[in-house]
Amino acid sequence: MFPHPQARLVIAGEPASLGGDELLHHVNRTAEALARLRPGPLFCGMRNNLTSVLRYLAAWRSGRPVALLDPDLSPGALAELVGRFRPTALLGFTHAADGSPPPRHDAPEPHPDLAVLLATSGSTGNPKLVRLSRQAVSANAAAIAAALSITSDEIAPTSLPLHYSYGLSVLNSHLAAGATVMLTEAGLLERSFWTHLDAHRCTSLAAVPYQYEMLRRLRYERSEHPTLVTLTQAGGRLSPELVTEFAGKADRFFVMYGQTEATARIAVLPPDRLADKPGSAGPAIPGGRLSVDEGEIVYHGPNVMMGYAETAADLARGDDLGGVLRTGDLGRLDSEGFLYITGRLRRIGKVFGVRVNLDDVERLLRGPVPVAATSGDDRVTVWAEGLDAAGCAVLARRLGAELRVHWSGFDVRGIDSLPLLSTGKVDYRALESRT
Repeated sequence: MFPHPQARLVIAGEPASLGGDELLHHVNRTAEALARLRPGPLFCGMRNNLTSVLRYLAAWRSGRPVALLDPDLSPGALAELVGRFRPTALLGFTHAADGSPPPRHDAPEPHPDLAVLLATSGSTGNPKLVRLSRQAVSANAAAIAAALSITSDEIAPTSLPLHYSYGLSVLNSHLAAGATVMLTEAGLLERSFWTHLDAHRCTSLAAVPYQYEMLRRLRYERSEHPTLVTLTQAGGRLSPELVTEFAGKADRFFVMYGQTEATARIAVLPPDRLADKPGSAGPAIPGGRLSVDEGEIVYHGPNVMMGYAETAADLARGDDLGGVLRTGDLGRLDSEGFLYITGRLRRIGKVFGVRVNLDDVERLLRGPVPVAATSGDDRVTVWAEGLDAAGCAVLARRLGAELRVHWSGFDVRGIDSLPLLSTGKVDYRALESRT
């Protein structure tokens, strides 16, 4: 049963929690409201608040497909998605009133297995939607709960957006395991986030690499948050230095790897293997299997998406992938099946005709300031936070020496702060638009 009968929701700053029959009552009431809408898929602006979570759970309970989207999508971006996917209702968006768009008429009915739709990118571009079945969402929630040993005693805050697959997986895995989720719309940089985390005695925190870099700058100290015993990381590669640093600030530190196309997570490195498997993302989650085909990581499991959707007609499609996902990531497996990620197939730039892995560039320069690399016209642009002209010149020459390519092929630029998506990941498209 989802949510588990023992699962609870807590609103940050409020003493009471919502669980058991009371939570079920609220979900049922919301489902009754959704039933008054025309049949078809819903578009929900997914905030980290109770209204959004109840809508999601009500749609799940009703067997109705729901797209969980950035609630602050621009009017243009939202209109473009509505035009392509023809939802039956818009709920919870900043730039659109709740209600029904024009009738769907000739749009086919969504496939009965379809449960959740997530966007492949942030607020820019023309994202495809990832089609996730009920089986995929349930399987991944159960696998994560098992891999992280989540019990009913766990309390996790919403430290990531719930329209982001990693953030949604924290909600799903805890509700599936009978644990508690603290709902907060505050970010890690806000004092209220930490005040409520301590007040509600949260036990775990999920974050992406950029957030760990911020926590380092904030001089995060474990002693100031004594109930926080578990830290998890996904959403990109965390530097070995930060892995070591934060593993020392928690009882359990989980390095994980995943993709929205696999509902959320694919591999989890157990904390007790951090020392002897440095740089690994761990073995496949329970029920999954990893292989490598010509360097590309391939994942097999029940949590693999049904496929992408680019139009309303695609929502009627069945399972196109059969549980096999070519990730587009490069990597290798060791003799115990532990995964090591080495880059992205498409994260390749060229400098004077020489192929350069952009992930390697970022890895080489990782250190005192956050950096991001984008490809340009036969050169690579590197963006470095807070670096002056002299510092940029030093980095360019260092890259040239390390990669054995003339340094003038690297355009290193200082930037006040790297643009971020709402997920906390670097917004590479925004950077590319500046070149």
